[in-house]
Formats: sequence, structure tokens, C-alpha cells
Amino acid sequence: MTLSVFCILLFAALLHASWNAIVKAGTDKLYAAISVSGSATLIALILLPFSPQPSAASWPFLVISCALQVVYTVLVAKTYQVSDMSQTYPLMRGTAPLLVALISVLALGDTLSWLAWAGIGVICLSILAMALNGRMQSRKGIWLALLNACFIAGYTLVDGTGVRLSDTALGYTLWTFFMNGFCLLCWAMVARRREASSYLRLHWKKGLFGGAGTMGSYGLALWAMTQAPLAVVAALRETSILFGALIAFLLLKERVAGVRIAAALGIAGGAILLRLA
Repeated sequence: MTLSVFCILLFAALLHASWNAIVKAGTDKLYAAISVSGSATLIALILLPFSPQPSAASWPFLVISCALQVVYTVLVAKTYQVSDMSQTYPLMRGTAPLLVALISVLALGDTLSWLAWAGIGVICLSILAMALNGRMQSRKGIWLALLNACFIAGYTLVDGTGVRLSDTALGYTLWTFFMNGFCLLCWAMVARRREASSYLRLHWKKGLFGGAGTMGSYGLALWAMTQAPLAVVAALRETSILFGALIAFLLLKERVAGVRIAAALGIAGGAILLRLA
């Protein structure tokens, strides 16, 4: 992996952690996520007329990815209703890159060096250490988190293949966010119009910042998937948890100590191994 792709992916991870911090700081996590997603839809709608359009070969992947991501978003909300976000979120994000690595090598023809496997393993194990730090509150939460990891791996693999066929990472990214956000907004306006509309009116500025952050983060990751193996991109993207820990400590004034510090160092070490791979 070139230094430029590596640095771009780290910046994408920082953006990912930033918009997640906006959602986490929201008074209602589900409506905050809908606000971010809806804002990304608006940005995509404005930019689409000026962007190159993805090739017809990538459209089936856009549709499948949209379905996977909508189900994933609903499952995330369900997971957080029955378990602690601080444990289930790392469990989801730490398991998914391992699934992406196995499937991309076995089914999609990607190849990884032993150093890349080591880097992916260190990052995933470090993230999982965060999830296993303390007693899991709900067994149902564990199964939902693992199911969510399958959906994360699923849309990552689908998008990785689709963007390679699209001939334009920008156009593919814009259509991805327009379709996903439009579906979520439609659901919110049908199922919870009054509550969602009230939240969007009060927090639209944060939503716009979050929307730009999530689009930038995933858009850069999609572009990187055209330059590097899917498994490496997926693992490096999860360094967002390292940036998330820093944001939690510096801005949200959360306590970060013990296993979380060791896990953060492990994630940094894994990223270095991927850079050397």
C-alpha cells in the first residue's frame, strides 16, 4: 500500500470517528443517525448532477448495498436498545474486517501477505479486547452485534466490488448515500414523523456536519478499495475506534484507561504493520 492511500484511509477513519461522536452526543441516537444520513442524502442530491455517473454494471451492487445498509441501521438501533454501545460497537467493528478478509481472499481473488494478515489480526483483536472489557450486559446483544458484523462485512464486500465496476468512486459514493438516506428518511417520515421532524429542525447543523463527515469517510474508503485489497481497507477503516477514543477523552471528557489504552496502542501497531505490508 502506498503512503498516500494509507494516509487517506487514516483521514477517513478520523472522519468516521467524528461523525460517530456527533451521533453519540445526540440526545436521541436513532434520530441523530437519521439526521446525519438525511443530510448526506441532501448533499448527494446537490452534487449528483455535476458528478460522473457509475456504469450500469455497478447498479445491482448499489441496490444490494442499500438493502444491506438499511437493515444494518435498524439492527444497530435494536442492538443498542438491549445492550451497552461501548461493548457491542467494538464487537461489530472488530469482527467485520476478519469476515471481509476471509471472504475476499477465498471468494474474490484478493491476495494478502503474511504481514497484512498480521496487521488485520492485531487491529481486530485489539478492537475485540475493548468489547470484552467487562461483563456483557445482554446475551441477545452479543448475537445482534455479531449479526450486524455480517451485514457490515456484506455491504463492504458488495460496495468494494461495485465501486471497482463503476468507473467512478465519486458517482458510486453519491448514489450510495442518496439511496440509503432516502430510504431511512422515508421510514422516519412514515413511522415517526413528529419526533423525527422535531429532532431534524433542532439539530440540522450537527446533521450537516455529520453528513459531510460520513460521506467523506466512506467515499475515501470506497476510492481506496479501487487501489488496495478490500481486507486491508476494511481493517484500516476500523482505526476510527482509535480516533474515537481520543475524541471521547479530549472532547467528550470520558474516562479512557486500562484495557482501552492498551487496545488503542494495539490498533496503532496493527496500522503500522499494514503500512509495511
